[in-house]
Amino acid sequence: MTPPREGGPPVPDVVVEPDADRLARAAAAALVARLAAAQAVHGTASVVLTGGGIGTAVLERVAELAAEPARERVDWTAVDVWWGDERFVPADDAERNELGARRALLDRVGVPAERVHAMPPSDAGFAGPEDAAAWYADQLAAAAPEGAALPRLDLLLLGMGPEGHVASIFPDSPAVSDERPVVAVRDCPKPPPTRVSLGFGAINAAEEVWLLVSGEGKAPAVARALRDGAPARELPAAGVHGRRATRWLLDTAAAGELPPGG
Repeated sequence: MTPPREGGPPVPDVVVEPDADRLARAAAAALVARLAAAQAVHGTASVVLTGGGIGTAVLERVAELAAEPARERVDWTAVDVWWGDERFVPADDAERNELGARRALLDRVGVPAERVHAMPPSDAGFAGPEDAAAWYADQLAAAAPEGAALPRLDLLLLGMGPEGHVASIFPDSPAVSDERPVVAVRDCPKPPPTRVSLGFGAINAAEEVWLLVSGEGKAPAVARALRDGAPARELPAAGVHGRRATRWLLDTAAAGELPPGG
């Protein structure tokens, strides 16, 4: 674990793998170890999932590890699964992060339905994304210790867009300054335009936050976040951190504009 800065969040760890496939495999092995460690301490574990190509690839690799009996074991019946953001589209829409996660991992390892906390789709009877966001905030609070707004979140995974967005918090958007744990997002610059997202308050309450980033097109944003300390309003990825640890898991292309040694 990286020690915290004086009066601030932990200094990020930076891990660079040769390519996207090696990145997904390394992240999957680390994820299994992190959840197993949480279960050894607490009896249960919790993870917040992300979508996107690299996020889904990691889940596929986790499912492969779960099928190898000699590997470190996670009791998937004792893992709570949450999401960092979701597209506010119908339940059967292929754009939903939930569907990708179910295919890649959740249905393959047998996570119980009551432990899968999906964000609502647009056809679930909510008046709009604002109501869906408020409902999800209530779900988080219901799973939290008495008096708290959030449960223990052992690990939160994030992807990052080339402009530096994380979850569905985009640069210079209202979500950047929204203090609620879950926010409705409209008019996203990336389709689909309507979404539900955890806010910074919920993201930064996680014990560990891992950013999974691959591809040359994201190298400038990685460098701005890690080297230049860009403000969160301009580059949301620069504003996320875990309570105990923050890890940037990169492939060589995404790390291409960092100085030698990170």
